[in-house]
Amino acid sequence: MNDNVFKKVEKKTNINKDTIFKLANKLKSGNFKDEKVLTEVIDELSSLTGKEISNEKKNKIINAIKNDKVPNDIENKW
Repeated sequence: MNDNVFKKVEKKTNINKDTIFKLANKLKSGNFKDEKVLTEVIDELSSLTGKEISNEKKNKIINAIKNDKVPNDIENKW
């Protein structure tokens, strides 16, 4: 991804590139399909952004990731 994507994400979320990479490394070092790891990352993102996420929505996100339902081209989402 190029820096423009990170700048757009930071502008919308106040999460900087370094934090994104730290979270990505957490997923990389853990099992990307591991519900516990995914829950930790979602909770950390929720805390960083100050946006609460319901258990229902969290479960939908986890299921989407575990079932490979996440779009490959997120650059065009912003």
